[in-house]
Amino acid sequence: MNGIVNLYKPPGITSAKAVYKVKQAVKTKVGHAGTLDPEAAGVLPILVGRATKFTDYIFGNTKTYVVEIMFGAKTTTQDATGEIILKNDNIPSAEEIIAVLPKFTGQIQQVPPMYSALKRDGLKLYELARKGLQIEREARNIFIDSINIIGKTSEKSYILRVVCGKGTYIRTLCEDIGTALNSAAYMNVLIRESVGEFYISDSVSIEEFSVNPLAYLKEPDLYLKEFKPIYAPTKLKKLLENGAKINKEQFLPKLSLEEESVYRIYCDDLFMGLGKYKNNILRPQLVYTAQILDTD
Repeated sequence: MNGIVNLYKPPGITSAKAVYKVKQAVKTKVGHAGTLDPEAAGVLPILVGRATKFTDYIFGNTKTYVVEIMFGAKTTTQDATGEIILKNDNIPSAEEIIAVLPKFTGQIQQVPPMYSALKRDGLKLYELARKGLQIEREARNIFIDSINIIGKTSEKSYILRVVCGKGTYIRTLCEDIGTALNSAAYMNVLIRESVGEFYISDSVSIEEFSVNPLAYLKEPDLYLKEFKPIYAPTKLKKLLENGAKINKEQFLPKLSLEEESVYRIYCDDLFMGLGKYKNNILRPQLVYTAQILDTD
């Protein structure tokens, strides 16, 4: 099996466990990008079979989260699963929160949390944190498109929608917002609404997918629309399948191709893969030769 499934990960299981369940259903290699915290829910796109080649091309940098931020306390893990290590009675108003949010939009720096999958000397930070160890972490540049208050759930908690780039830790963002407001805060609930072109409204549960995987696998080229298509003649099919370089003047003289551009390549209505055009040569970048619903 080959393709992509827009999976809904429920709270209470790790992303690795969700991937394992998909692998059990398809009996072939799988991959994903963008790990979700165990207690978080939402979009977890998973690539199956030959579609795993396109991980770096398909998953856009933009992600959307809905998060409940709880003021008045700080925890060891920056979320509701940790122990409370600080309490603060200064609970900000909606107006005060709105006033501080511009400080957290655009390109900002963020220090990754200890409870993360980042590695130091071969060990994941959360493994060190569970041993009671704290190590220095360098701040990293991240980009946050927007943060908006969309609701209030109690006197101490609000719902925010965050649109951000890759590498953003929402738990850390919540804690940093609390600090900026002379309060304390942690992430209480997190839902990922979208990853690139994958939306929670179109996602499928693990149970639904496991019953009939073929019904939910989508062709990878559906998520590669940023690359213009090329329709090659039948005579090029074997060359493209073998990853051979294609001389434009010899095989594709009528096409107008842009230097250094990547294209989606089709032959006989089949998606063949991605190719980059340079110096009059179309060079296959990633080869994907079979119809999406065949078997390996």
